[in-house]
Amino acid sequence: MRMVTATNAFSTIPGGLRTPLVDEFNSIIRNYVERRWGPAELSAGKFCEIVYTILEGFGSTKYAPSPAKPTNFVAACRSLETRTGIPRSFQILIPRMLPTLYEIRNNRGVGHVGGDVDPNEMDASAVLCMTTWIMAELARVFHDLPIADAQHLVDSLVERKTPLIWQSGNVLRVLKPDLPLKDQLLLLLFHTRTPVGINDLLSWTECSERSYLKRILRSLHNLRYIEMSSDDSSIEILPPGSQYADQLMAKLAKIP
Repeated sequence: MRMVTATNAFSTIPGGLRTPLVDEFNSIIRNYVERRWGPAELSAGKFCEIVYTILEGFGSTKYAPSPAKPTNFVAACRSLETRTGIPRSFQILIPRMLPTLYEIRNNRGVGHVGGDVDPNEMDASAVLCMTTWIMAELARVFHDLPIADAQHLVDSLVERKTPLIWQSGNVLRVLKPDLPLKDQLLLLLFHTRTPVGINDLLSWTECSERSYLKRILRSLHNLRYIEMSSDDSSIEILPPGSQYADQLMAKLAKIP
C-alpha cells in the first residue's frame, strides 16, 4: 500500500469535508489517549455531522462544500436508508450508528450541565470504537480495500499525541528520561504509529550502545510488543505493545 496521508486517504471527498473528518477523528483519539473523556464525546457530535454530510453527498452524487447540521438529525439519518445503489454500510449500518453517537453527545452529561450521567471512560470507549469503525468503513469503500488494509489505513491516519513525547520536525524526545529504555521505546513507537528504523530510535533515545538497544528491541519483538524486520530497517508497535504504552501513560498521569 502506498503512503497514506490525510489528503489521499479520502481523495474523492472534497477538502471541505475531508479535512474536518480527519481533524475531528484525531481530536477524539488525542482526547481519549489523554483520558479527557468529556472532550472526546463532544467531538463525536461534530464527527457525526461531518459523516452524515459525506453520506448524503455520496448518495446524491453532489457533496456540500462544508459539514451541515440537519434540523432533525435522527430523521435525516433515517432518510439515508431509502437510498439505493449505495453500499449497505452507507445505507443502513452507519446511518443507524450515528444517532447513537449523537445521543451520547447530547444526553450522557456532555451536552448539558447537570446531565443525569456524567461523561466517563465507558462512554468515551464506545465513542472511540464506533468512530474508528466508521473511519475504517469509509476508507474501505472509498479505497475499495479489504477490511484489514482499510483498518491499517485508518491506523496510519491516527495522530497519537502523548504528553510524554515532545516532537519538533523529525526529532522526538521522551520527556521522562528516567524511564527504562524499554518503556521509552514503546512510547516512541506508540506515538509515531508508522514503521521506523533503529537509527531513528538511537537518535531519539540518545542511546550510545547500538547493540544494547537492539537487544532490548529483540526482546520486545519476542514478546510480540513490536514487529522488527531482520535488517532493523522497519520497527513498528503491535497491539500488545500499544496496550502496554496506553496503560503506562495512564499510570504516569496519576502520579503527581
